[in-house]
Amino acid sequence: MTASSPVAPDARPARPGARAWFALGILCFVYVLNFLDRQLLSILAKPIQDEMGVSDTQLGLLGGLYFAAFYCILAIPVGWLADRTNRVKVLAFSCALWSAATAACGLSGSFGQLAASRMAVGVGEAGGVPPSYAIISDYFPSGTRGTALSLFNLGPPIGQALGVAFGASIAAAYSWRLAFIWVGVVGVITALIVWFAVREPKKGGLDAPVTPAPVATTDPVAPATSGFWSTGKMFFANPMLRGISLACGATQFVTYALLGFAVLFLQREKGMTLEQVAVWYALVVGVCVSIGMLASGRLIDRFSKRSKTAYAWLPAIGLAIAVPFFAGFVWAPTWELSLMFLTVPMALNYFYLSPSITLVQETVRPDQRVMSGALLLLVMNLIGLGLGPTYLGFASDFFQANGYENSLQMAFYTLIAFYILAVVMFLGMVGKIRRQTAREALS
Repeated sequence: MTASSPVAPDARPARPGARAWFALGILCFVYVLNFLDRQLLSILAKPIQDEMGVSDTQLGLLGGLYFAAFYCILAIPVGWLADRTNRVKVLAFSCALWSAATAACGLSGSFGQLAASRMAVGVGEAGGVPPSYAIISDYFPSGTRGTALSLFNLGPPIGQALGVAFGASIAAAYSWRLAFIWVGVVGVITALIVWFAVREPKKGGLDAPVTPAPVATTDPVAPATSGFWSTGKMFFANPMLRGISLACGATQFVTYALLGFAVLFLQREKGMTLEQVAVWYALVVGVCVSIGMLASGRLIDRFSKRSKTAYAWLPAIGLAIAVPFFAGFVWAPTWELSLMFLTVPMALNYFYLSPSITLVQETVRPDQRVMSGALLLLVMNLIGLGLGPTYLGFASDFFQANGYENSLQMAFYTLIAFYILAVVMFLGMVGKIRRQTAREALS
């Protein structure tokens, strides 16, 4: 059994203070850089292909499996370390590391060097998001965490939009290499700001005291402690946490495949130029994903008070609505019409993220939050980030080898099946959440 984290009856603030909002703003900017660094490769795919001659499969591996193998697996020991030490310092060091590795991408002279640099980016980013989840959860009390985490989760759309606008503009005017170097320098400076300006909050300071599981200790008044293996066992033994992780993985399979190849698809098969990408695609990503993140956070804070099944219903409904519009994006004969269709999936594809993160953070003990967030990322990113872009690149080369001129378009069509799978998995989560809630009520 896991412990939920309601607002403590004697908690100081009913509303977050100025320090909490300041920390949230800094952490959100770090997440912007995190995602910007991660997505620069896909944004600059065509000039990289033109110069280095890499295939779609190699691009998929660079943005998928090679990156995710280090990013996901190292997030677990980093999360365990952050739970037991200073989470802010872990975050600052990680930001400096991935930013230096991003700059190294711009200095790469071969596919091998570029692959090594991407792996190093993954090593650094392993310590980025999980500590941030836990820091935010200790700055914002229950009932406001969904909104706070949705604001934090604006990092990906803002990072993607800035990456598109900045990366495409620099590549068009100068060189794709310069984009990587400049972003890396900004990241190192930001890491120093995090180290000196963000204060480490008290772990569990805004939560009511929880009773540890009977096996945790023989002393009824001893504080709960989190062991590496005990936290992992707790997470994967919980059907609700295990199920939400797999459903997120199925969703991210689609979202990361889309993000990994959307710019290349729009340029190669819809006729967009880098200059057009820098304006119009950046606007679609920045505006639509931000709307989706904010709306899902507010909706989950509202509806989860009535029933925890909202954590599953909201993503399922959003993804189901997105499917026909995604098909329209792939089918559309012009890039203008394609982008119009894409606005809906770009908003609704992310209705899963804030509800899923909030569910995990609300379910586990405060001293298990970083590692539990890392375990969530491990499952969903190994499936989504690791396999999504890798699969789509392989599928594109497969269709091309079999005579299809529009090979990337054919590969995108196959993602509809994964959309449907994600919807089914979130619908299956409704029953798991109900049963878990009933067990907690009886315990």
